[in-house]
Amino acid sequence: MESLLRWGIENSTPQTDATNGSNPPAPRQDLDPAIIDMILGKSDAEQMKEDMAVAVDDSQSEAARIDALDHFEMLIEQIDNANNIEKLKMWSPLQDLITTAPTSAIKMQALWVIGTALQNNPAAQDAYFAYDPLPVLAGFLTPSPSSTAQTRSKAIYAMSGLLKHNIRAVAALSRPDVDGWGKLSHALQDPDLGIRRKAIFLLSTLLIPNDASPSASSSSHQQPIHANSHAASLADPHRTDTSAPALQALHAHGILDAVITGLTHPVPSGADGDVPGPDADFEERGVALLRTYSVACGRDFSPTQRKALRGWFEAERARDPTVAADRWGLSSGEFDALLAKVA
Repeated sequence: MESLLRWGIENSTPQTDATNGSNPPAPRQDLDPAIIDMILGKSDAEQMKEDMAVAVDDSQSEAARIDALDHFEMLIEQIDNANNIEKLKMWSPLQDLITTAPTSAIKMQALWVIGTALQNNPAAQDAYFAYDPLPVLAGFLTPSPSSTAQTRSKAIYAMSGLLKHNIRAVAALSRPDVDGWGKLSHALQDPDLGIRRKAIFLLSTLLIPNDASPSASSSSHQQPIHANSHAASLADPHRTDTSAPALQALHAHGILDAVITGLTHPVPSGADGDVPGPDADFEERGVALLRTYSVACGRDFSPTQRKALRGWFEAERARDPTVAADRWGLSSGEFDALLAKVA
């Protein structure tokens, strides 16, 4: 602070003495912009440009490109910076990175950036959706040598950012060239437990009914809608209603059966470092999805599904009478409502 004050005093111009009629001094021409940048700091936009220049530079090392993307991701945690991605025309190079980067580590870091920029940001969702990214994002969900567990995890993170509260993107999951629902269903059986957890959490989130009502929608149209990150959602509250296409997909793509199988016959764990046996986190999210489906959405299970779930609930409760509250986070009333659906 003392250095900044000293610099300001030394470089300030004295006020013109109105009584002697002297001319004001000419502006200084010898100030080095680099010194000003060092004192005041570069703007976030300039830093984003510099980071992107390194990230897309094939002559840079992998470590340098990842570091640049990591710093870029930190900057765009701030929603105004996230929206600057569109203004600075950076969505295209980000999409190119996840398709053409030479290593899975760089792709993973670029997916991380995309996912962070999209979180709770309808403006960014719409800007990125214009690049038709779902075929590429969904393609990462299939395990392969080039799609590591970390890459698949960040791909679901990016998909979550794009799909949540965004019915247009959710509808695109059904396109044959995307096969998003099918790939999410397979992700429930992924060798990596973390992927299974993220997939079931995303599916459960998409299934939650929208609370927008016609009166709320008409009220929003009566109010002025200012240009901001959430203008699209304010203009169309039903944009966030992803429940209907998610319900349809649960049946059309066998996702509900995959969820029930994942709960009642969990994928053997341990080969990838997971703790062997059932996973409480996956169970809690899976039971939450079942409750949303049957209670909140008012849908019925098939006889086969009821039989499988009833047997599993009874067996788990016999082993642990407090399973509903301790492992699944349900009150007695919430669990009873779910049990009534499988009775």
